[in-house]
Amino acid sequence: MSSALTDLCRYPIVQAPMAGGASCPQLAAAVSGAGGLGFLAAGYKTADGMHDEIKQLRGLTGRPFGVNLFMPQPHHADHAAVEVYSNQLAHEASWYETPLGNPDAGRDDAYEAKLAILLDDPVPVVSFTFGCPTRAVFDAFAEVGTFTIVTVTTPEEAQTAQWSGADAVCVQGIEAGGHQGTHRDDPDADGAGIGLLSLVPLVRESVQVPLIAAGGLMRGGQIAAVLAAGADAAQLGTAFLVCPESGANVLHKQAMTNPLFVRTELTRAFSGRPARGLVNRFMREHGPYAPPAYPEVHHLTSGLRKAAAKVGDPQGMALWAGQGHRMARELPAGRLVEVLAGELDATRASLMPGLGHIS
Repeated sequence: MSSALTDLCRYPIVQAPMAGGASCPQLAAAVSGAGGLGFLAAGYKTADGMHDEIKQLRGLTGRPFGVNLFMPQPHHADHAAVEVYSNQLAHEASWYETPLGNPDAGRDDAYEAKLAILLDDPVPVVSFTFGCPTRAVFDAFAEVGTFTIVTVTTPEEAQTAQWSGADAVCVQGIEAGGHQGTHRDDPDADGAGIGLLSLVPLVRESVQVPLIAAGGLMRGGQIAAVLAAGADAAQLGTAFLVCPESGANVLHKQAMTNPLFVRTELTRAFSGRPARGLVNRFMREHGPYAPPAYPEVHHLTSGLRKAAAKVGDPQGMALWAGQGHRMARELPAGRLVEVLAGELDATRASLMPGLGHIS
């Protein structure tokens, strides 16, 4: 790992910030306490809600941790298309006996308010998804001693992040579960993302900042592979989603290894932005017709997803998952960090005898 990352965690293992409840204080504390880098997801939370979780996490661990923010989204949605999609979802609202949400409920995810809190009460790490902040934002975080990371999906996005002042980039391959962190939502590029083992060396040759690799990683051997490809650390989401400390819905956790869910796909059905999840009824029925409209579609379907979870119906939930979901292991998060580190050691030893253990 780069020296900057070794100051943050013993092992090159980062727990992905999973918005929607999975990345809770208990999970982040367990990962950080075991030598990884735990993350809180501020996406979809109020600024005060984010701050409350930070305070909870500080009460659970004295180790470094991170907070992830969603960048505000530009106004480009076709409101007529959103209205058509709303009409298509009318029977879902009737079935789950819940109204559709207001598609115009907000676009900025309280970004400025969250920035203000994080600058006034700094945390060790802040990362950004769905875009790149201005140099002024990075300079402000540098002044308070916060390490900054930007999620990127192309070498060009990585170059923009480095030029803007980010301390590191999280390189997200198309295998990753949940939303693709592209800086610009281009419907013509749906499904055209780059696989992680190709993307990491492409980015490595484009920038000088540390790289954190993300996308379908579930085993220590895979971590070894991305480190060999040029990454400084690996970020895992789906692997930690099933841990007992995770705040994910139990139906979501069970679906990771449920033989009823055999594959993942990228879909706009739940949020209007491409996101990888387990293929279920809702995705099959509505994915082909969902417009490129984030966060409008997210707001529209939010109540439906919650209602489906409440009645125990995973076929109506957003079951975000990476391509390696079938390898999920229901271990305590701290133990999973130790197992992954051991697997990484074993892989390195088998490839380079005498290399020794990581520390």
